[in-house]
Amino acid sequence: MEMKKRINLELRDRAPEEVTELVLDNCLCVNGEIEGLNDTFKKLEFLSMANVELSSLARLPSLNKLRKLELSDNIISGGLEVLAEKCPNLTYLNLSGNKIKDLSTVEALQNLKNLKSLDLFNCEITNLEDYRESIFELLQQITYLDGFDQEDNEAPDSEEEDDEDGDEDDEEEEEDEAGPPEGYEEEEEEEEEDEDEDEDEAGSELGEGEEEVGLSYLMKEEIQDEEDDDDYVEEGEEEEEEEEEEEGLRGEKRKRDAEDDGEEEDD
Repeated sequence: MEMKKRINLELRDRAPEEVTELVLDNCLCVNGEIEGLNDTFKKLEFLSMANVELSSLARLPSLNKLRKLELSDNIISGGLEVLAEKCPNLTYLNLSGNKIKDLSTVEALQNLKNLKSLDLFNCEITNLEDYRESIFELLQQITYLDGFDQEDNEAPDSEEEDDEDGDEDDEEEEEDEAGPPEGYEEEEEEEEEDEDEDEDEAGSELGEGEEEVGLSYLMKEEIQDEEDDDDYVEEGEEEEEEEEEEEGLRGEKRKRDAEDDGEEEDD
């Protein structure tokens, strides 16, 4: 499929200015040049044209927001100065599997001030002696060459970076959503203070009530003791009266017995 037709297919009824990613891998370039891609793709950030038999970048449109450009497995041998003019904000450039042979060709990338990662794998230039040292010295703005930095540390996967950024954004959004509204903490503290005051008041009222109950109980016990004493006194007096009555009865009986004995003697 020709590149122009592939672009129309990839649009999927979208306007070019709405597209941020465009993948045109394995389509066919007529005369080795870009076709169907123009300045209307203003928001394009990622463009992939791998294995499209591209030999020239002369017809590359101005893509100021483009960050990542995949041009691997083509037949590009030069003309890289166009990239700094048309895509000044590139951070990632993949030229692996092209016809790049010497350092002078790569020197044109010095004007890509934001370039951090460059891939020249499977290009003839990689056969040069001190290839990596020379590229890092020539392009001091880059951090990774062919997937590794100067200390041979592997570059992080771009998808993992995007996922981490997305996860951090999600966590921040969740914290914002779950976080208390303004003034909520103050209201909560005021409610806790009110609850403490109510508990103190209830405790003081309970204490006063307990004191009153205690006093009433003591007074009741004293009254009961007095009543018990009175009952005891009354019982003692009754017993004395009963004894006196019994004594009186016995006296009267002795008196009658004496009178009866006297009468018998007179007879």
